[in-house]
Amino acid sequence: MRSSSGKFFRRSWGASGLRWLGILVLGVLPGGVAKPLARAQAVVEPPPLKLFHEVHRAMGSEFSIDLYAPDQETAERWMEASFEEIDRIEDLLSNYRPTSELSRISREAGKGPVTTDPETFALIEKAVETSRRSDGAFDITVGPLMRAWGFFFNNGRIPDATELARLKGKTGWQYIKLDDSVRTVYFTNGVPMELDPGGIGKGYAVDQVAALLRENGVKAALISGGSSSIYGIGAPPGAKGWQVNVPDPENAGKMLSTVWLKDLSLSTSACTEKFFIKNGHRYCHILDPHKQKPVEGVLQTTILAPSTEDSDALSTATFVMGKDGFRRILSMYPNSAGLLVLKSSERPEYVSYEWPQPMTEVGK
Repeated sequence: MRSSSGKFFRRSWGASGLRWLGILVLGVLPGGVAKPLARAQAVVEPPPLKLFHEVHRAMGSEFSIDLYAPDQETAERWMEASFEEIDRIEDLLSNYRPTSELSRISREAGKGPVTTDPETFALIEKAVETSRRSDGAFDITVGPLMRAWGFFFNNGRIPDATELARLKGKTGWQYIKLDDSVRTVYFTNGVPMELDPGGIGKGYAVDQVAALLRENGVKAALISGGSSSIYGIGAPPGAKGWQVNVPDPENAGKMLSTVWLKDLSLSTSACTEKFFIKNGHRYCHILDPHKQKPVEGVLQTTILAPSTEDSDALSTATFVMGKDGFRRILSMYPNSAGLLVLKSSERPEYVSYEWPQPMTEVGK
């Protein structure tokens, strides 16, 4: 069905929620004669919730929302507000748009402290904290490296050593100095640095939409940012959560694991979609900031966490850290879990941390 705004919504029909209580309330007259006083008022039950689905293009990905609402009009209102919120965040954080707040900081913070709004400051602060905990495996300043390797516009290339050497002074989370008392961002290396929200921005947007829907009374919804950053509010009627399948990076169409999200997020980093092949070698879009080149030997990481902002950043960080740092960094985040898939000559190697499904069942 098309709404007045031109958007489509899935619509289903249910029976009316109206029923009557056939009860007579009796009063007692003098002499013990019962007299009917009034017929009980109708009790109106809330209409049964129906599932609605909508998709919206933003942040270079396809965001989707599945939610339960009493009717199409209510679902339309919730969906529209959610997608407007995603667009607002993209305007704020996009490093593709020179007018965004993040782009302004990237240009000006090398000249001196730049005062920013509380929202953008909090996101950068979270990114820097993840960088610190991961020893720089996650780095929001990786933008110039992404450009050098051709991932910014999906035209993969291999930069030479001279080009990469020039970028060393233009990247590095340790050059970001934050002052939370006045909300300023300053690059201590004295040059512009391109802040890239690619490893955390979608997760942040998903969390903001979840908060918005909760404020509007939504009890069950699944919000997905490009299928790699997902959050489940509550659970569908009669279910223990939103069922999400973790794909097998080595076997298309097969699943490694199934999890149920209930007030929980899941984020996956893999090189199954974004990569390029040069001289027979496959180059992944996830870069190791220390080595200045694509990560090798890791197929996929999947992270569960209460916050999609955290699971998004951690999926990137653990992909870069690999087996050695996987469990160490996840132990710093309460109620987190992870599944790491490493490339091997015979079959993939699986490493887990607090994963809800037994490892004997993973990879079958």
